[in-house]
Order: sequence, then C-alpha cells, then structure tokens
Amino acid sequence: MSSTDHSGWDSGPAAHRDAIAAESARFVEVIRDARLATSVPGCPGWTLTDLVRHTGSVQRWFSVLLRRLVQEPPRSREVELDLPEQQDGYAGWLAASAAEAASTFAVTDPDAPMWAWGADQHARFWMRRMLFETLVHRCDAELALGRRPSIDRGLAADGVDEFLVNLPFAAFFAPATAALRGNGETLRFRCTDTDGDWLVRLRPDGFGTEQGPGGTGAAVSADATVEAAAADLLLLLYGRLDRDAEAFQVTGNEELLTRWFTNSAF
Repeated sequence: MSSTDHSGWDSGPAAHRDAIAAESARFVEVIRDARLATSVPGCPGWTLTDLVRHTGSVQRWFSVLLRRLVQEPPRSREVELDLPEQQDGYAGWLAASAAEAASTFAVTDPDAPMWAWGADQHARFWMRRMLFETLVHRCDAELALGRRPSIDRGLAADGVDEFLVNLPFAAFFAPATAALRGNGETLRFRCTDTDGDWLVRLRPDGFGTEQGPGGTGAAVSADATVEAAAADLLLLLYGRLDRDAEAFQVTGNEELLTRWFTNSAF
C-alpha cells in the first residue's frame, strides 16, 4: 500500500468527522460503476454489495447510538436502513448514510459521556471507530477491484493506535483475543514513515498497549517487532496484508507473532 503525507494531521474529533466524509466519498466513487457482484478478498464470502451494505449500515447504526447518547450496551442493532431496490442505487445509498452521519455529528458533542465498547467512554469513540470502519472497507473495495489503496500516513498511524488501544476490549465480538495472555511477553509495532511506536504486553490477565516513548525511532525493546510504513501496518493489523510481504521488517519471536496474528482478528 502507499502512504501519502498529510502534515499536521490532527487526530481529534473534528478531523475524524472530516475524514469520514472524505473516505465515504472515495468509497462511493470506487463502487459507482463497479460490478457489485465482485468478491471481496478482505471479507471472505462477501461481494461488494455486502461490503457497501455493511459499511452504510454501521454508519446508520452508530448515528443512532450517537443521537441517543446511549448509556448502556444496546439490546438490538435494528435500525431503519432504507436499502435501495436496485443494485445501481447502492452508491447513492452509501452517500446518504454518510450524510446521515454528518448530520448527527453536527448536533453531537464529541466529549459527551456515553457507553462505548472500547477504551474511550465518550461520543468521540464512535466517530473515530466509524472512520476506520469506513476507511478499511474502502480499501477492501479497491483491492477487490485490483486497485492499490492509498492512505494518508498520519491517518494510518491514528488507525493503528485506534486498533491497538481498543483491541483489549473487543473480546465480546472477537473472542479469540481472550487467548492473548502471557507472562510479560511484548510485541512492538513501529511506523517507519511517521511517528508511531507501540508496545503490546501480554499478561496473565490479558494484554495492554503502551505508546512507545518519543514516537518514531524510540529505543523500545520487545520480544517481537514489526516495522513498516503506517498504511501497510494498519492493513496488516486488520488482516488485509501478510507479514511475510516485502513491506514488513519482522524480527524476534515467531511463535509470539503467530499467536498474535492468529488471535487478534477484528
């Protein structure tokens, strides 16, 4: 994958809201004239129709959660989808889903306390989560169509952080993460083209993520290390790339790396 520079990338809620709109617009353009029966390698068993339906549905569901500022886990994921009757209506439907999200953001305080499944119990959690859900699936669509996705390097590094910080809380829908236990073993993930350096530590009771001191180039010792451009690192963590690819410099305990990638599927 390729990274593009975006000097001054701000990982705050305003930037996340703007990026959701931009990623959604890119996604719409990717699928506008595509054959929606095309298989999506990044989501086995799915076609582009399934991918678009999922992404738009998530945007609409998250918008409902944000408007209600829910204070406990919702009992249902039922939401009015207004799905198009014809395949050629899906591009417009996805654009309408993004517009619904944008209208929700306009009336939502990102600092408002609310339930979230991850580390940050505020409305901003759902904005950030919606962004990377949309971005990764935009890349899925491009890959399905034989295109090479491009991801801003600052945005990609923010996505790596969002993934690693929230993964310890994902066991209720990613049960394999419960196997990520240990006795202090560490994995390091480092961006080679922008600031971003994380240390994941496996403990007897679970695992947790620490941001490496000093960003890129920090002297962090780990039992296993994966280094790559931010865009490649993001797609590796999401299982869209293989760590054996030339894009990655991998060192250290191979068994530990295998355990991580086997059980960290999101």
